[in-house]
Amino acid sequence: MTGAYATRMSAFNPAETAACRALVALALAEDLGDAGDRTSASLIPAEQPGRAAFVARTAGVAAGLPAAALVCAAVDPALAFTPVLADGTRLARGDVLATVAGPLRSVLAAERTALNFLQRLSGVASLTRRYVDAVAGTHAAVLDTRKTAPGWRLLEKYAVRAGGGTNHRVGLYDGVLIKDNHLAGLGGDVRRAVELARAANAGLPIEVEVDTMEQLEHALAAKADIVLLDNMPPGVMRTAVARRDAVSPGTRLEASGGITLDTIAAAAATGVDRISVGALTHSAPALDIALDYQS
Repeated sequence: MTGAYATRMSAFNPAETAACRALVALALAEDLGDAGDRTSASLIPAEQPGRAAFVARTAGVAAGLPAAALVCAAVDPALAFTPVLADGTRLARGDVLATVAGPLRSVLAAERTALNFLQRLSGVASLTRRYVDAVAGTHAAVLDTRKTAPGWRLLEKYAVRAGGGTNHRVGLYDGVLIKDNHLAGLGGDVRRAVELARAANAGLPIEVEVDTMEQLEHALAAKADIVLLDNMPPGVMRTAVARRDAVSPGTRLEASGGITLDTIAAAAATGVDRISVGALTHSAPALDIALDYQS
């Protein structure tokens, strides 16, 4: 192990646990079907014990250990899943994340599904950490989006936090973000949109997306809590930050649209407060993690 981040985590919250249990049930149903693991049943005596370790094959950040534990428990309550590291821990090649012991047939039945959760969520955490590291030294927070795999949103947002990122709204129900199509329905009236949203959502921050300086002026005049600067180049974002500072210093500015590892540092350097990145969840490659049998 090469060190840990301040975002080390060891458990899902109740909503994440419920979401994970539902996903685990679906995953095991499609993998085991009605017949179970035919290969192991043919080759491994029912009473034979086994022990294996989840091992990182490449560097990254751990995430999904509670999911792997839920998989093992669902396959066989006799399996003992023991985390060695916490989610959010930086991994080096060869690090052991956890061990599992119990009936070998059950270990093998749980293997692929547990790895799928660990690899996917560790991949999200690892990519998030790269983005967070890229803005080190600025005050910009790196946020996720709603661009998540269906059913996986809570777990993927958990993994973003494990990687040092910050969660945006979970869904349409828990936050207000006025986007271009909303504005189109109001004839482009940014100020009216902000005022209507605030009147209907007391206590919630009101965020509005703009793509021109003219729209920004209207959003600042309406005292929007957050203004999303959509696909603006760094020079325009710097101008937007200066204008915000002069007119409505309490408004936070969020950069979004086409942000990559190559461009996020320049966006952060403009002085924006937040940068949302859809790639954290929709384009994160799985981290290479294996289950190694221990004799």
